[in-house]
Amino acid sequence: MQKLTPIEVYERLFAVYGAQHWWPAETPFEVIIGAILTQNTSWQNVETAIANLKAHDMIDCQAIATSNLHQLAEIIRSSGSYMQKARYLQHFSQFYIESGMRGGLIKRPQSMLRKQLLALYGVGPETADSILLYALDKPVFVIDAYTKRLFVRLEHFDHRLAYDNIQHYFQQRLPESLPLFQEFHALIVEHAKRYCRTKPLCGECPLLDHCPTAACSTLEISRTFMPDVG
Repeated sequence: MQKLTPIEVYERLFAVYGAQHWWPAETPFEVIIGAILTQNTSWQNVETAIANLKAHDMIDCQAIATSNLHQLAEIIRSSGSYMQKARYLQHFSQFYIESGMRGGLIKRPQSMLRKQLLALYGVGPETADSILLYALDKPVFVIDAYTKRLFVRLEHFDHRLAYDNIQHYFQQRLPESLPLFQEFHALIVEHAKRYCRTKPLCGECPLLDHCPTAACSTLEISRTFMPDVG
């Protein structure tokens, strides 16, 4: 079975799903809020929390930085771990203001900015890279659980490979392009939600003919239901 290259996977997914217009947010700072709140929860829960922030006129770095911590936590309760995430939001908002907000941050070199984001309370690699890619227009490839699941099943790398190594794998094989990185990540998310789930729906998957994992699963299913003719 011929393995698709990352760019071929992108092209096939784009042909099926089209442009995703990600990240779903009205402002860059709303992207940042979403990237922090989406940790270990569903996007639906994040949308509820963001709607609550908007209803309280708190979708703003100044408002969050100066808010009452417990009040902020209650507003974002739907996102889970809400007290912890309220602290994350306040800490990031203070950093954002002190850094000159988006205008100040985008002037910094990408490698330096990534290190600064990773040094912040509550910001890990996926959150930092989501902020870089979607809020600050830096061409960095985001690795999330969906990306890892899909490409492990396509047998591009082992599931034990570390975040930075997986990121390096993609960035060595794709042209450095902000629109490409944004669109590819969004397409992977869409595909994983539709077909490449924890329990995959392989039958109608547009990558079925190039997925060794699906081929093995299909073979096992056919063997299970094969009539005994012996």
